[in-house]
Amino acid sequence: MSTYEKLSKATPFQTAFDVDPATGFMPPEPPLRRLPQAWEAWEVLLDEAIHKRLAPGDKVGLTMAEATQSERWRASLRAIPLISTTELLVDDEPALARRAHVVLTFLLSFYIHTLPPRSSILIPKPLSIPLLQVSNHLGMPPVVTYSDTVLYNWELQESVRNGDATPGCSSCPATTCATLNPATARASFLSENIRAQTTFTGLTDEEAFYETSAKIELRGVEALDIMRSTMDELFVSDSIAVTRVTKLLQRFAVVVADLKKILLDIRPLCDPERYYNDVRPFFRGEDSSHEERRWVFEGLEEYPDLVESGVTKELSGASAAQSSLIYALDAFLGVKDVRSSSFMARMQKYVPKNHRLFLDHLADSSRPLRSFVMDRADGQDGQELKDAYNASVNALKEFRDGHMIIAALYIVGPARRARNRLQDPEETKKLKERSLKGTGGTDMVKFLKGVRDQTKHTMISPVVV
Repeated sequence: MSTYEKLSKATPFQTAFDVDPATGFMPPEPPLRRLPQAWEAWEVLLDEAIHKRLAPGDKVGLTMAEATQSERWRASLRAIPLISTTELLVDDEPALARRAHVVLTFLLSFYIHTLPPRSSILIPKPLSIPLLQVSNHLGMPPVVTYSDTVLYNWELQESVRNGDATPGCSSCPATTCATLNPATARASFLSENIRAQTTFTGLTDEEAFYETSAKIELRGVEALDIMRSTMDELFVSDSIAVTRVTKLLQRFAVVVADLKKILLDIRPLCDPERYYNDVRPFFRGEDSSHEERRWVFEGLEEYPDLVESGVTKELSGASAAQSSLIYALDAFLGVKDVRSSSFMARMQKYVPKNHRLFLDHLADSSRPLRSFVMDRADGQDGQELKDAYNASVNALKEFRDGHMIIAALYIVGPARRARNRLQDPEETKKLKERSLKGTGGTDMVKFLKGVRDQTKHTMISPVVV
């Protein structure tokens, strides 16, 4: 039995809301690596797109050979038969539908974003109908999301899958895993041994980008456990609870500080120019292109149930704003107006539906933490409680400072350098407009500053930061 299998038996799987004690919003077991033979045609097309390194159609310096190769691949996709999804969409086999969503949305991004920049977008029926059916079943938009690139897009390193000794597991070596809290041990083990499963480019930079997000999710497992323990204490709400909540919040601040460190540690692993020019274009949704081209799903009118479901209404691209963990941190600390903002409210539609139910449950708590802290701020031990709460909020604010650093490094900087290389004033203007838009379709810099400032304002005064 491998180290991972031993750790997997240490904690129960799949609690309510699909939030696991040891993996949080990520599934407790590695997602399905490949669809069964009936849907092999999709997997083969995806393999070919990745192997051929299909380039974005608006790539600066795109060669005729690259454009021709992409068109041949798109023709191959248009030529495959329409494959039934009936046996994919079974409630007791969610892994099948989730893998299908990953594969089909990656194919969609390859198909759309390798087209010439001013061509119309007609998604061929062999892709559009299965994608819409799978998306409708999952309650997810028919576009690549954070869950497709991170939550359901990981596997264990080859040596771990084969049951060999755990390589490089510095925070949780195999010899001492059994002495740790089982959930903590398993999350730590995964964080050290996880790798991205499917990528657009095959670049290690893209793998590092996904793996960093996955490690943040896994480190956040302890934060979720602290939230649960704190809410139990709020239910009791006595003087002992004040002391316990204070200690829990002190630990919570440490965990959130770790999230920022993990985020910034991506810098030596992912080159900003490679990310901006090669990877990020495939994340764009219908509303993040300055060309404003409508995505048309061929054959949709033949399926009235899909038309009525409105499954095509949400077509923004993958974004970190689709992470349930970040919403949970906000809801727990009582950061106002972030989750309810029009953009964040829209991004929640890109979160797996059971996770959305969890966030609703957390936000609707009848015993909010911030009110508890304010009610007891003047009592015995109240100042220490308030200081611990403010330290947690400040740690979240600093995490968002880190997000702004990453945005400047990986998006704003490369976009500025790309504009400087252009000679055409009109093209320069369009590139500037596109670079300011996040893959989720919003003004990225303005949005990040807004949520950072709103987080800061959540601290209970008087406080000087």
